[in-house]
Amino acid sequence: MSLRVHLALIVLLPIALIGGMMAADIKLPVPQWGREYVLKFFLPEASGQVDLPTIYGSHNPSDPLVVIDAGHGGRDLGAVGAGVREKDVTLALALALRDQLVEQGDIRVALTREEDRLLALEERPDIARRMEAELFLSIHADSAGDNEAVSGASIYTLSNRASSAAAARFARRENDADRINGVSIGGESDEVSTILVELSQRRSQMASVEFAGLVTREGEGELAFHSQAQRSADLVVLRTPDMASALFESGFVTNQDDAARLMSPEGQAKFAEVMARAIRVFFIRQGAL
Repeated sequence: MSLRVHLALIVLLPIALIGGMMAADIKLPVPQWGREYVLKFFLPEASGQVDLPTIYGSHNPSDPLVVIDAGHGGRDLGAVGAGVREKDVTLALALALRDQLVEQGDIRVALTREEDRLLALEERPDIARRMEAELFLSIHADSAGDNEAVSGASIYTLSNRASSAAAARFARRENDADRINGVSIGGESDEVSTILVELSQRRSQMASVEFAGLVTREGEGELAFHSQAQRSADLVVLRTPDMASALFESGFVTNQDDAARLMSPEGQAKFAEVMARAIRVFFIRQGAL
């Protein structure tokens, strides 16, 4: 049988079959949305409250509490590059920092996640609010796509206006994380975002900027910072008007050197040492220690 005959049968046979069924008044089964034709994934609801995490370190309730947020997790891999997944980097760094702070004492520490699980964006700062934390630190990593030369860490504080085009792109990517996860947080309008920022307590915002400055000061010569180390952007996870908050973007997983540093025990230990020092100085300046 020739190729043309084969093709004709493939095209004409289904048409003939459907035509015959219609002529005989045989109804065809039509898939309907909402039945077994749709795959459903059960994900955490952004509106529900997650259980509060364990507090490590000091048992004195008057000692300051820092909540460390390991970005992404679960089916949300975050940025991927050089064989490294952002969700793994952030969790490793968060655990290293927790252990360092616990070892030093006098500070209470909690993590939004201690394993590979999914959390909605709004749940992360909400955990810190419910625990009445004095500081919220979210840890992330970035991607520069095909540009493997871009490297270095930076630290973000909240602003309704991004400090640069790069900061704006980073904010868009991180704020879209819930949509990638399949969890919608509703997405506030620009007007609501502006109001949220304007209503933020001035003291908390100033404290956030002060903490960011301490991180870059304590990390000078020890951490590899981007040329623009301190940045600002309208990041959902930093909308915490009742406490100091910052997002540490630890480096670029698309850069070989950054990726190797972030996944090495030595690199994680250095990060924990510098960040713990900045946190301790911050709490001393705030009169919490």
